[in-house]
Amino acid sequence: MRFSEFLLATLKEIPQDAELISHQLMYRAGMIRKLGAGLYTWMPMGLRVLRKVEHIVREEMNKIGAIELLMPAVQPAELWQETNRWEKFGPQLLKIKDRNDRDYCFGPTHEEIITDLMRRELNSYKQLPTVVYQIQTKFRDEIRPRFGVMRAREFLMKDAYSFDIDTAKLEITYAKFYQAYCAIFKRLGLKYRAVLADTGAIGGNASHEFHVLADSGEDAIAYCEQSDYAANVELATRLEPPIPAQINALLNLASAPAKKLTATPGITSVPEQAKHMGLMPHQILKTLLVKGQTEKHPVVALLLRGDHELNEIKAQKHPLVASPFEWVSPEAVSHIAKCLPGYIGPIGLVGDIPLIGDPDVFALANFSCGANQSDYHYINVHWERDLPLPEKFDLRKVIEGDLSPDGKGTLRLCRGIEVGHIFQLGETYSEAMGLKVLDERGKQLVLQMGSYGIGVSRIVAASIEQHHDEKGIIWPDALAPFQVILLPMNYHKSHRIREAIDMLYQKLLNLGIDTVLDDRKERPGVMFNDAELIGIPHRLVLGERSLDAGNIEYQHRTESTTQHISLETIGDFLISKIKL
Repeated sequence: MRFSEFLLATLKEIPQDAELISHQLMYRAGMIRKLGAGLYTWMPMGLRVLRKVEHIVREEMNKIGAIELLMPAVQPAELWQETNRWEKFGPQLLKIKDRNDRDYCFGPTHEEIITDLMRRELNSYKQLPTVVYQIQTKFRDEIRPRFGVMRAREFLMKDAYSFDIDTAKLEITYAKFYQAYCAIFKRLGLKYRAVLADTGAIGGNASHEFHVLADSGEDAIAYCEQSDYAANVELATRLEPPIPAQINALLNLASAPAKKLTATPGITSVPEQAKHMGLMPHQILKTLLVKGQTEKHPVVALLLRGDHELNEIKAQKHPLVASPFEWVSPEAVSHIAKCLPGYIGPIGLVGDIPLIGDPDVFALANFSCGANQSDYHYINVHWERDLPLPEKFDLRKVIEGDLSPDGKGTLRLCRGIEVGHIFQLGETYSEAMGLKVLDERGKQLVLQMGSYGIGVSRIVAASIEQHHDEKGIIWPDALAPFQVILLPMNYHKSHRIREAIDMLYQKLLNLGIDTVLDDRKERPGVMFNDAELIGIPHRLVLGERSLDAGNIEYQHRTESTTQHISLETIGDFLISKIKL
C-alpha cells in the first residue's frame, strides 16, 4: 500500500468527549470517525487492525472445530419471549417494529436465535457435539455510551455456541474454548487474565471473563500472584479469617466490659462514628436492611464490619435475599427499625428479621453497633452475651491482602478491560425453547449449551490502552495495520531514491511482509510523526547517504536507537524481527 493511494486521516486535535487514551489515539490516527452517540465508522486504517483481530479469532475457532455461520442481526420478539428475556434484558435491548407492527430487536446476542435454529436441525445424539460461531455486528442501547469503541452501542463481536449431550461433554467443550481464548490473546500480544465471573443476564451455571490488564479498565479483578486464582471482584472469595487468640480469651464474658448505650447525635456514617467513639472502623458492626425473597421474611439484615463493602452479587445468592438485589427504602428502614437510617443494629431489631453475617464479623469482640434509637449506638458489644451469632455467609467485596481461597497466597487487585466471556449455559435456553435430541436408547434429552463471546472491536481499543506512549500507538506485530513503513527522503526529487525504495517495497511485498510506503509530498517531520502516531512497529528510512553505503536505517517503534542494515539482507532481517 502507498499512502498516496490511501485514505490517511491523521489529526492533531483530540475530540472533546475522548476521555480514554485509546479513544483519543484512534481518532487522531484516523482509525475511527463518530457518526452519533456510540456509533462509529471504521476508517481504512482502523479496519485493517479490526480485520487482523478477526483473522486470529477465526483461525483459533477453526482449530477447535467450530464451524462459521452468519445469523440475522434483526431478531423476532417471539423467540426472546420464549426465554422471558424480552423484558428481562432491559432497556439495552433496542426494540423495533416492522411495517406490519410486529416486534423485533436488533440483536445484542444470539442465544435465542441459535437455539431456535438447532431445535430444527438437531434430532440425534449422533450429530453432537455441534459447535458454531459467527463474527457479526451487535447493538446494545447503552444508557451512556462512552470511551469510543470501548463502550459503543454498535460493536463487532465473535459469538460461538456449543451443543452437547450431557454436562461432562459440555465441560470438555468449555475447556477447549478456554484454551482457544488463551491462544487468541497470546497471539494478539496482550497481557490478560482469565477470571471467574458472574453469569449475569446471559444466565447459566459457570463462566469466565477474559480481561486485558489496564489502569483504565472499568472492572476490578482480584488475583493471587502465587497461584492461578483470579476472579472478578463481584465473584471473588477469600479464606475465612482465623478467630484471633484474644477473642478466644474473652470466652469468660463475665469479666468483659458491659454493653453501653452511647449518645451519637447526628452521626450516621462509620467514619464519623469511629472518630466520635475513638474506635477504628473495623471495630464497628454495620447493619444493612435489604429486600427478602420470601413472604415470611420480606426484610433481611446483613451484617458487615464497618471497613468492608457489601457485594450485592454475592448477597443475592443467599436463598433469603431477593434476586435481583434490592435495598429497603430509607422510609421503610425508619418504619421497620423505629429509628433513622444510620442507627440500625442487630440488638432488639423489631420483627422476625433474619440476621446474616459476613465471616469477618464473627471475629469481632468489644465492638460497636447501632442501637435502633436515633442518635444512639452501643459500645462494648459481644456475641452470645448481648446478641446471638448470625448465620454465616460470604457477603463482602474482597480487598487487597485477603487470603486467596486456594490458600496459596494473598489477593491483589488490579483493573481490567473485559474482552471475552465464556458461559456454561447448561439447559437455560434449551429447556425453555425445547431443544432436545434422541439418545442411544431413543429417549429425548435436553441439550447442554455453551456460549462464548469475544469483543472483536473492543480488543482494538484495549490493545491501545495497554500499548502506547506520548507519541502514539505501539502495535504488537500481529495487530499493526502495517508491519513495516518505508520512509524515503526526497522521494519526489531523487530518481535514485525513488528507484531503490520502489524495488525494496515490491521485494517486501513479495516476501509477504505487510508494508506501506509513505510516498506523499510531505516534510520528513510529518512522515515520522504520522508513523509513530499510527504505531507501525518497524520503520525503514532511506536517504542518499545510506543508499551510497548500500544500507538502510532500521528502527523499532519501541526503541530509541537505529541500526543500519544491508539492503541485500533487509528482507531476511525483517522476517526474523516480526513476531506473529
